[in-house]
Amino acid sequence: MKFTYILSLLVLCLTLYFTFANAANFNITNKCTYTVWAAASTGDGRQLDRGQSWSLDVAPGTTKARIWGRTNCKFDANGQGQCQTGDCNKRLKCQGYGNPPNTLAEFALNQPNNLDYIDISNVDGFNIPMEFSSVTPCRVIKCSKPIVDQCPAQLRTPGGCNNPCTVFKRNEYCCTNGPGSCGPTDFSRFFKSRCPDAYSYPQDDRTSLFACPSGTNYRVVFSANFNIVNQCTYTVWAAASPGGGRRLDRGQSWSLNVAPGTTQARIWGRTNCNFDANGQGHCQTGDCNGRLECQGYGSPPNTLAEFALNQPNNLDYIDISNVDGFNIPLEFSSVTNCRDIRCSAPIVDQCPAQLRTPGGCNNPCTVFHTNEYCCTDGPGSCHPTDFSRFFKDRCPDAYSYPQDDPTSLFTCPSGTNYRVVFCP
Repeated sequence: MKFTYILSLLVLCLTLYFTFANAANFNITNKCTYTVWAAASTGDGRQLDRGQSWSLDVAPGTTKARIWGRTNCKFDANGQGQCQTGDCNKRLKCQGYGNPPNTLAEFALNQPNNLDYIDISNVDGFNIPMEFSSVTPCRVIKCSKPIVDQCPAQLRTPGGCNNPCTVFKRNEYCCTNGPGSCGPTDFSRFFKSRCPDAYSYPQDDRTSLFACPSGTNYRVVFSANFNIVNQCTYTVWAAASPGGGRRLDRGQSWSLNVAPGTTQARIWGRTNCNFDANGQGHCQTGDCNGRLECQGYGSPPNTLAEFALNQPNNLDYIDISNVDGFNIPLEFSSVTNCRDIRCSAPIVDQCPAQLRTPGGCNNPCTVFHTNEYCCTDGPGSCHPTDFSRFFKDRCPDAYSYPQDDPTSLFTCPSGTNYRVVFCP
């Protein structure tokens, strides 16, 4: 009898060992500027302040599983409470699924043909921008547009954007009458146009389900968002430090996620660029070491959107700067109507002769290299000049020389999402 008990215990231990030895790891990271209460339908949940991560092991063979984020939660010492979005039976450690609206990372592990199946879903609506990616180079899917801010009036709810099934409860949106009983709607197209990687309605399988080899590990990242839009009549090669670069033809946009706590960051546009298949080349203005994917800052002249996120007193600092000159009209605004700043005067056409350069208008420091314009001798070592007044008269919102802080630096609450528009 004792031998049978020991043998059973040994079998159980070996089963557990091999199960967890082959478990997939999910690294769940909060890059939002606000706290997210991460949740997993496999039976757990965790508070993640900005920058924090949670390592979750999931057993092979797990199906119908999901990870999501909850917002504006309050829990007591026993883990009992409530969340504004994504709540799961008022518990910190979830059992079952969460309440809409919630952006979902869904997965099934070790399925036929040794495949994992993964997707992002807006079928339960949207509350937090998300990226779902494999650690090895298999798949990166994301849904990071400002959907909450753009949500149709019928679907709006505090903290999120509902799915239409929750609101209207009809087969047209819920697909409850079985396969082929529903198709895309104006509401599903709203989600799909903003997040083409993600499920937009329950039968959206063909464009929304992705596979990776079984045994893959994954990342789920909740993130903040900058929506960069080109409204110019010409192509702009957008650049970000940190963040890389992207070609934007007329009307195109780039959704950029930026980690909380980022400082000394900037977004700008480059003009008249030529890049080869490896992303090597050159731009007439704003060039960054001859690369499409920028590393570091660009070469003057370039109109800059500058920012520092999550600074003291829970504030973001934003500005537009002509300290590196001007090449493209620019608007820098918050999605939540906190601040709208712009520099859109025809500066290139009106540029003083000494500052003119092909495609732009240089800053005087680049041209003359003196402290009068560069302010290299420290605080208070320089003042407005005729050149800085030229820029300030045309763009009163923008920095006109390096020590122009009192009239050019603006704040928004941490957690804000932003737009940068070329040629507003």
